[in-house]
Amino acid sequence: MIIFRNFNALVAGFCVLAVIAVTRAEADQPQPTGPFILGYADQVSVAAGEELSFHVSGSGQSFDLVLERVGAERSKVFEKTKIACAAHPIPDRASSHGCNWPAAVTITVPRDWTSGYYEATLTLSTDDKPIRSTLFFIVRSPAPGESTKILLELGTNTYNAYSNWGGHSLYAYHDRDGLQGHRVSFDRPLHSLFSNWELPFVKWAEQNGYTLDYASNCDLEFHPEILKQYQLVLSVGHDEYWSSPMRDHLEQYIKEGGNVAFLSGNTCCWQVRSEDDGRALTCWKQSLNSDPLFRTGDPKLLSTAWSHHLIERPENQLTGVGFLWGGYHRSHGQFMDGPGSFEVHRPEHWLFKDTELKRGDRFGGEHSIVGYECDGCEIEWVDGLPNPTHRDGTPESFTILGTCQARWAPGDCLWYDRFPTDRVGNAVLGTYTQGGTVVSAGTTDWSHGLAGDDPHVVTITRNILDRLSAH
Repeated sequence: MIIFRNFNALVAGFCVLAVIAVTRAEADQPQPTGPFILGYADQVSVAAGEELSFHVSGSGQSFDLVLERVGAERSKVFEKTKIACAAHPIPDRASSHGCNWPAAVTITVPRDWTSGYYEATLTLSTDDKPIRSTLFFIVRSPAPGESTKILLELGTNTYNAYSNWGGHSLYAYHDRDGLQGHRVSFDRPLHSLFSNWELPFVKWAEQNGYTLDYASNCDLEFHPEILKQYQLVLSVGHDEYWSSPMRDHLEQYIKEGGNVAFLSGNTCCWQVRSEDDGRALTCWKQSLNSDPLFRTGDPKLLSTAWSHHLIERPENQLTGVGFLWGGYHRSHGQFMDGPGSFEVHRPEHWLFKDTELKRGDRFGGEHSIVGYECDGCEIEWVDGLPNPTHRDGTPESFTILGTCQARWAPGDCLWYDRFPTDRVGNAVLGTYTQGGTVVSAGTTDWSHGLAGDDPHVVTITRNILDRLSAH
């Protein structure tokens, strides 16, 4: 999510700035001033037997390459030294249309590589000290669902959206020109967000006997056939940017009896459109009337907030909760002294089995599991218990199990023409069944409780994984 503190109520004026941002993206980004080595993979995820190329630009004549799987431990799977390279120009629109560097090395992924998140380390030797950089890719299982019924889909679209390499991201706060782009490419060196939220979950899961298969956001769109091989699909951390095909495929999976756990927040907030065969994302966000589809296309595919009234497909319909009824907690100046924990409302629910939590108890505060960005739903209180109104798209069978106050930052509401300025929402932990069962944590920071070995977070997570992945 982004804070639009300086958003002008004159939307047309803002859109002019967006166009300027696109135009100024044509200015060259200079090469690094010192020794450098940079690169990217030509696919976000690969399966066994597929080729994967690394496109590299460096100031030396050669570099070394090490590939490692990153999980509970780091496992080296490949190493090659003295790979020829050269310095290549950074194109005018590198951030939006990619670098178009040549492939420095191509490998065929072996069948014995375990599904997971992989990191490539590029090392350039110099007279002073080695210069290193990293890039990432995901390896899918060669036999989906054979060794586990749990699929973890990583928020790779969000990694791309926040990366400003080449000049622009989908945010203005760290943009080279201080303006916001509307298209981002995977064909550039990206900053991964894996270690922020997903890695703590992965470490805990793998250390505690859970086998996971891995996929990217892109795989939900381009390889939806793998979904039917799993009992449970997981989203962890910050999974903010979703395309319409991604949603379509996952919602069909749920309808047919598949289970999903969103141990994440700000989830499915913005609709994106994949371009260049999945190698780029477009999202006009608050400048939706600059989106070419605004006047000539299907308004349901506008690249703006999923909860926008023109799209009429709030994320609540998928996750049970959404950012419009959530906001920030211990972040962006909102509830900075807040408890960082959930209040328990229905302790008899199977989610709380073996926790010994009682109604009114709080859990997770020591590790601030409610934090950063949070999702909620419209609530009405009856006899001291929260119930969804369902007016916001939350499914009829949704049950609220825990809440913690959250709120948008001042000025954020100016980008959405139907949002009240004084709303206090909640992070909402809850679940519904509509074919399959869906659990939503309503917070980006759930995995912090696993990293801290919080007994209640651990038990609840075990309850979710064990119940929803069972045959």
